[in-house]
Amino acid sequence: MNKLKRTALNVMDDHVSEPEQPLSRPLLNKRGVAPAAGRGERQSRSERQRMLRRRQPSYAHLQAARHRGHEQAPAIKPNVSLHCGWGRLLFGHTFVNEQELAASLLEESQGERDIAFYVARPHVVVGHDPQRLFLDPSDSYRLWLNEYQPRRDRVKGVRVRRLRTLADIEQVNAIYQRCRMQPLDVDVVMDKRNSQEQLYLLAEDGHTGAVLGAVLGLNHGLAFNDPESGSSLWSLAVDPACQMPQVGETLVRHLAEKMQTRGCHYLDLSVLHTNQAAIGLYQRLGFRQIQTFAVKKKNAINQALYTDTSPLDVLNPYARIIVDEAISRGIHVEVEDAEHNIFTLSWGGRRIRCHESLSDLTPATAMTLCQNKWLTQRCLQRAGLKTPAGVMLADGQDPAELLETLGPRLVVKPHDGEQGKGIAVDVRDAETLRAAVETAQRYSSQVLIEPFCQGDDLRVLVINDEVVAAAVRRPATICGTGQHSIAELIERTSRRRAAMTGGESTIPMDSETRRCVEAAGYQLEDVLAEGRSLAVRKTANLHTGGTLEDVTTVLHPALREAALRAARALQIPVTGIDMLVPDPTLPDYVLIEANERPGLANHEPHPTAQRFIDMLFPTTRQH
Repeated sequence: MNKLKRTALNVMDDHVSEPEQPLSRPLLNKRGVAPAAGRGERQSRSERQRMLRRRQPSYAHLQAARHRGHEQAPAIKPNVSLHCGWGRLLFGHTFVNEQELAASLLEESQGERDIAFYVARPHVVVGHDPQRLFLDPSDSYRLWLNEYQPRRDRVKGVRVRRLRTLADIEQVNAIYQRCRMQPLDVDVVMDKRNSQEQLYLLAEDGHTGAVLGAVLGLNHGLAFNDPESGSSLWSLAVDPACQMPQVGETLVRHLAEKMQTRGCHYLDLSVLHTNQAAIGLYQRLGFRQIQTFAVKKKNAINQALYTDTSPLDVLNPYARIIVDEAISRGIHVEVEDAEHNIFTLSWGGRRIRCHESLSDLTPATAMTLCQNKWLTQRCLQRAGLKTPAGVMLADGQDPAELLETLGPRLVVKPHDGEQGKGIAVDVRDAETLRAAVETAQRYSSQVLIEPFCQGDDLRVLVINDEVVAAAVRRPATICGTGQHSIAELIERTSRRRAAMTGGESTIPMDSETRRCVEAAGYQLEDVLAEGRSLAVRKTANLHTGGTLEDVTTVLHPALREAALRAARALQIPVTGIDMLVPDPTLPDYVLIEANERPGLANHEPHPTAQRFIDMLFPTTRQH
């Protein structure tokens, strides 16, 4: 079990024996006017206010707050829970005792993620069923809205609005799945999208209308007649592929201002204690940590929060997505080398070793063809497919000669490289070409040089002679703020990509990045104008910070057929076929590479891992 670095505080019993006395009223003078408070009285009143703010949320304190207010204040609703789309939020301080709270939490529906928040004595709640309940390792933060400082300016290009349609929910769920979060129940959210107590907000691109992020706000006064007029923030997420800065901050600020105008006094949230990026954002906005706790029911969704660290936790997202699918079907998983993502799957006497999506079912000859880009082109050309007319650089040959024979714009690749390492795209002069060749030779003794082909970088994922997904890969791009240098923007974007991909996607600050920035007329020290986008890599490889735009549903049949023909020519069961296309809805293409170990996690929510396991263990296929 995880050893949490915090303990529950002992507090008074949650049953209220008698209400707290209201603050005493000042005596009136002969004119019926309260005399001005002296310095000592003002200090005393201020100190009482600070003490009230420091109190831990509990049933007793909530009832006391009601008695401090108006005598006709409505009664606090008991045992309150709200379904938020991903599960129920149980307001722990509305439950009279811990036993009722534990019983309600254990009623969690399958496939959902309930949370009991504002739990004053979590050890008592968990003690009612320690085999099925656990203390969530999250910290709680509060923003007092009377102290909130709004931005002096608005983030340009980002628009915030309420969630309205099924299409909105689909886009939000796609973001949640990419962020490994619980998707929303469509029926629940559609039913509550106009609710006043539950506010679903979207951030969208002001030009394209694409959804960039989402957040949920709850109004406690409307939810259970909260005498403290509180509110809370849940499910904040920003698309990992989003290039615009400060989208998360914009959502939080918009929600805080909405709650402020509705008379709420504070905005609370719960965040995993290891999520330093989110915690840093909240602290910059004025959130301060409070002493309250969350309790959850143990399930497959939150298993990592209450189990010991296992080799599965070390696997990268490309291996983990396969392992999780296998476990869900009862297939035994043996992690042989967690650091290098090698594992063996066993079912019914059948054992298959995998390195991410590369398995024993991939022939060694197919691997050789894919790893050697020169052999890949020759194989695909024999199959009648379109490929660039590349050449291998001969020993001692001056690469500048190829600017005349292949064309004025070239691509340089290590002949057996992967993950975009050592590749230079759109090289136009002899000096840059020679430098690019030297870089490529660090990764391979042989270098392939091709004519540059204009177009979008399309990846088509083929599994077992079926096109499962397709996406256009975009090069790493930054968006200017008018305040930060290009180098700072690259570092921030790279850090965000790394956090969202388990460290698998970063933007290298290398010579290729500098070349791309300088080719666009900038230096790394320059401040990029607000709202201006700049591609800082020529290649669209995900490992070097590239992003994906799903085009599976609009992929032209000719491109689909070309990918299948390429996989058959290579005789490979699982592959990522890379093409350059003017548009994924048109039939024109040039095949440039085939990847023998494509990242299945990059194409969620398409059923990539499901089709992979279907291929390995057909009898476990779920119809």
